[in-house]
Amino acid sequence: MALLRRGWPPGIAGLAALVLLLAWWVMSPGVVRGILRERVFDQILPRLHANTSREPGVVIVDIDRTALALFGTWPWPRQRLAAFVAAVAEGHPAAIGVDILLAGPDRFSAEGDTALAQALSGAPVVLGFVLDTANFSGQDLLATPILARAAVPLPGLWQANGVIGPLPELADAAQGFGALVAAADADGLIRRVPLLVRAGGAVRPGLAIETVRLAQSAGALIIAPDGTLQVGALSVPLGRDATLRLPGRPIARILPAATLLSDPAARTALKGRIVLIGSSAPELGGLRVTPGSPATPSVWIQAEAIETILKGAVAVRPDWADVAEPAATAMLGLLCLALGAWLRPATAATLAVLACLSWTAAAIAAVPGDSLLIDPVGPPVIALAAFAAATMARFVHVEWRARLLRLSFEQHLAPQVVRRIAADPAALRLSGEMREVTALFTDIEDFTSMTERAEPTDLVALLDMYFDVATRIVTDHGGMISKIVGDAIHAIYNAPFEVPDHPREALASALALIDASEEVRRSPLGRRLRLGRTRIGIETGPAIVGDVGGSRKLDYTAHGNAVNAAARLEAANKDLGSSICIGPGAAARLDPATLRQIGTLTLRGQSQEISVYTPVSLAVEERKEVT
Repeated sequence: MALLRRGWPPGIAGLAALVLLLAWWVMSPGVVRGILRERVFDQILPRLHANTSREPGVVIVDIDRTALALFGTWPWPRQRLAAFVAAVAEGHPAAIGVDILLAGPDRFSAEGDTALAQALSGAPVVLGFVLDTANFSGQDLLATPILARAAVPLPGLWQANGVIGPLPELADAAQGFGALVAAADADGLIRRVPLLVRAGGAVRPGLAIETVRLAQSAGALIIAPDGTLQVGALSVPLGRDATLRLPGRPIARILPAATLLSDPAARTALKGRIVLIGSSAPELGGLRVTPGSPATPSVWIQAEAIETILKGAVAVRPDWADVAEPAATAMLGLLCLALGAWLRPATAATLAVLACLSWTAAAIAAVPGDSLLIDPVGPPVIALAAFAAATMARFVHVEWRARLLRLSFEQHLAPQVVRRIAADPAALRLSGEMREVTALFTDIEDFTSMTERAEPTDLVALLDMYFDVATRIVTDHGGMISKIVGDAIHAIYNAPFEVPDHPREALASALALIDASEEVRRSPLGRRLRLGRTRIGIETGPAIVGDVGGSRKLDYTAHGNAVNAAARLEAANKDLGSSICIGPGAAARLDPATLRQIGTLTLRGQSQEISVYTPVSLAVEERKEVT
């Protein structure tokens, strides 16, 4: 604020704000940027995938609460689960993914594991495993072949020491294994599932990609040199962490487990499709927090991942985004600041918003067009914040200058007059006009001799005290300080705005000035410097008022006989022994009972003799002083 008051350019303030915001954006923890960015994608991605008319390729067989009420609480005996898997297999699905960890033996009977293994062997089934972070290799589980044609760096690949998978007897009957994990982001929401993980010394697939591999009848997964993962005829970009960003709109048909078991005709809907077996019941502990719901079944998450892979609508964040976004932020910010410096505020704001919206639109269009996740909001927000800072700085700068201007004008005009000018500048006519005014001129007696004996600091201090009181009196009575010359004040009344009964206001000012100047004379500094009396001349008449001075320096002043006469009348006080000398023009507009004629004289520059007056109250006091 202080820098703006000293005239610091608003553009520099905006540039400083842009640099600070950009530095914060780049140097702040990645979780801050990531959360803000992901929250925006949470709103964008579901809408981009909302208009699809494609029939879902995934069917979820849901072990819901109705099934638990019919067939008993969880865990079910493995024989019942075997019948359930067999019923799914009768529908001839392309692949079955089981979103349930079948670790450990059946606690009801050993025959249950045998029955379940037999049911699993009759269909292309993928069983799930979880990552083991303990300090040992974990279960020795067969890994799907993953081939790489060239070295592809995956610095963000999820890693663990080992895996915890299904019972070996069940594992022998399965045709694939996929990771069931789905770690949450820093804000606690699950938005991604792993395509690949590293565990137990091997790279392994996630449940979704492994189920798609079986459905595609692919013998292995292939990592291409361009960083994509090829799954049969499908291709999925891996990104840096080999995870799949979910669009947030699950698309799948849901078949309740009770319907599957009780209605053989319902199983025909499974033919050729990918089937996921899971549960939406809280009792199974498979509910997760996602952007769409705080209680999303994990099987829905896996189904959404598979649908995204099948549609080929996998969006990834490119490696160059972390450099491109700060660069775009700087460019947008500089463009906004340049617009603010060169154009009017409304035009600059419109163009700045349009420029930022262009980035946002391009970033949003890159999702379905190029499958790229580019921050659509961060760069525009920072650029507009810098623009707002520059605009605010300009506003403060202008307001501060306007305040200084008002304070400057209030030294010449009454505050209410200044407020009137500020509220309606058109009401102020400065081009020149003929107007009746009352001119008031003051002077300090023996000022020159006082300056010769006074110290500079004392003289300035005394004049400051004197003019502070005098100018306030003039403006409080509606007068305007035309100029201050040395020890003299030149004031006019009834300009630039009309002042009713301006001769009376000028006389009231003169009397107040005499009283105030006497108080200043009686002050310690006034007595020490022997400040002289104030002499005042007043005259009323027509004058031409307006701004004069050319293009470099303008001075609002008045020109006319009345103004010249007031100056001469002020000087006449010395010869007449008076303090206030009033000309005939002003006297004719005042109450005769308040005035006393003190003489006649011929003013310099005039040929006729005029009568001059002084206030009766002041004349009585001056006679007492003389006596």
